[in-house]
Amino acid sequence: MSEETDGKHGVQSLEIGMNIVRTMVTGQRYMMLRDIALAADMPASKVHRYLVSLIRSGVVEQDLQTSRYTLGPFALNMGLVALDRLDRVRLGLAAISELRDAINETIALAVWSETGPVIVRWERPRRAITVNVMTGTSLKLLTSAAGRVFAAWLPKTLMDPLISNELKTKAIPDLKTKADVEAMLSKVRSDGVAPISSNYMFSGVEAVSAPVFNFKNEITMALSVVGVAGMIDMNENSPVITELKRAAQQLSERLGSAR
Repeated sequence: MSEETDGKHGVQSLEIGMNIVRTMVTGQRYMMLRDIALAADMPASKVHRYLVSLIRSGVVEQDLQTSRYTLGPFALNMGLVALDRLDRVRLGLAAISELRDAINETIALAVWSETGPVIVRWERPRRAITVNVMTGTSLKLLTSAAGRVFAAWLPKTLMDPLISNELKTKAIPDLKTKADVEAMLSKVRSDGVAPISSNYMFSGVEAVSAPVFNFKNEITMALSVVGVAGMIDMNENSPVITELKRAAQQLSERLGSAR
């Protein structure tokens, strides 16, 4: 067998071991041998042999009093190093570029700043009629799709004062009270996206945004699709919404989210 062919086949025992580790990552904090074996769909005796090696390497450790298994110190170190090397904005830029190619619409990436959501980059679609988005634009919570996404998932203690201030401007006739806003945000959380058509921050523009979560399962960015009113399909099962959700989910997973 050549070195090239052997490389393509990989090392099966390593893949089995990593499958056990993956099972423990997605399972409970402390797991019994039978639970790991059941989740990994492997005989308990086989799992035990792998666990012995994983313990020796520091990836797994066993509580001597309960005999339950959990991730070890080396697994923690690997996770911390991986997270330290992740550049969320760099990954976000790649995500909006891929999403633009998939649906051929204007795509924007927003992050939370001290003054609220702000656009850090956008991608122009390959079509004659487009919506331009200015990098560095600060967004309102209630009149932008990305703002509604952040408002839906950021802590209520942080959002309430900002929402109260925006309600005073009476910018959106449909949102007159905090109860109106909470009903809207509840739907955003339920649907997983925040679409906005009428009363958008710019006339003749529609947008829809989805949240991106980090390894703490906290919102860290928002992906937004922005289009000309009447030219973008905003139906919940449209390719636009489907691809947006997919892109946001994949980016969240890349950032370590388990949501």
